[in-house]
Amino acid sequence: MRTRLLLAALLLALSGCGTVGGWFGGTPKAKPAELVDFQPAATLVEAWKVDTGDSAGHLFHPQADGDDVYAAGGSRVVRVGVANGKPVWQQDAGVKLSAGAGAGAGLVLAGGAKGELLALDPASGEARWRAALSSEVTGQILAVADTVVARTGDGRVHGLAAADGSRKWLYSRNLPALSLRGSGGMVARDDVVYAGFPGGKLVALDAANGAQLWEATVALPRGATELERVADVMGAPVADELQVCAVAYQGRLACFDRRNGAARWARDISSNTGVAMDGGNLYLTDDKDAVIAYGKDSGRAGWRQDKLARRQVTAPLAFGEWVVVADGEGYVHLLSAEDGSFVARTKVDGAVRTPPVDIGPGFAVQTVKGTVVAFRIK
Repeated sequence: MRTRLLLAALLLALSGCGTVGGWFGGTPKAKPAELVDFQPAATLVEAWKVDTGDSAGHLFHPQADGDDVYAAGGSRVVRVGVANGKPVWQQDAGVKLSAGAGAGAGLVLAGGAKGELLALDPASGEARWRAALSSEVTGQILAVADTVVARTGDGRVHGLAAADGSRKWLYSRNLPALSLRGSGGMVARDDVVYAGFPGGKLVALDAANGAQLWEATVALPRGATELERVADVMGAPVADELQVCAVAYQGRLACFDRRNGAARWARDISSNTGVAMDGGNLYLTDDKDAVIAYGKDSGRAGWRQDKLARRQVTAPLAFGEWVVVADGEGYVHLLSAEDGSFVARTKVDGAVRTPPVDIGPGFAVQTVKGTVVAFRIK
């Protein structure tokens, strides 16, 4: 397992570099593209910010729930008011955290690097229950009806009772020899959990009992070496009333019928971050850091914004008439959802590795330093 995790971290770094020579004392890695000048059509205004703790290489996702935003980092979980960023509480989890925050079913959720799953009271931050899972908790933690759903780094999806953390079900599958950190996202809709896996698979699970409803292939591993055969579903899938879509590294962007997993359309493309959806389009950041739009019903290519090459760009957030991404140097970019042109830009205190998050009156990003920054658009 240690070998897999080390190789996974290396893979993620390599996939964002463009060249690999800098890792081995040869040619330095490719320099990020210079930021282009443009005439701003809007302004990104910092509404508030709050500190959690250093991410230490883990991928944390703030989450809005009602009038509050919950975030995790280091060993800390915080609750702040979405309107003004005023801290309501902060709780020391007592463990090194690796995932969170999740919110729902009357709980705030965070995961630990040694498999700890923590459920806190949203009003006070006090512990409700704690469960021991099989390995490091990764990615999103979902609350679906009366079930908490969490992923662990050994390829398992755990379903626990929201009331007390007892196990309801366990879904497990074998992992390939190599996998990317950031693979294995989930999304829930209508009491069904859609989970992507290393090796290019997407499965639909009944949130109540963990039964597999169907399995679909986003991408097939190809190549002579283990590195060439990495074809992980990256980031969280996205779903609407009819379909669920996901993208794989060294693979495809593919959409499937939510009812039975039947393929609707697919396009060959590679992403190491993930995909977003709005009423008309899918948006993704490819492995060259181009942000691209596709018609979500037809798969027809729309616009392509390729001026952020080699900047380690996050997966997009579809946000009304805009698309939001951030990058490895801490810049937040607002693009037009119509044509991908730059609309606004600002900078935060460190690299951003996870997608911006919709918090209602605006959006938020979380930096690797653990700072959660909320923005409004004017």
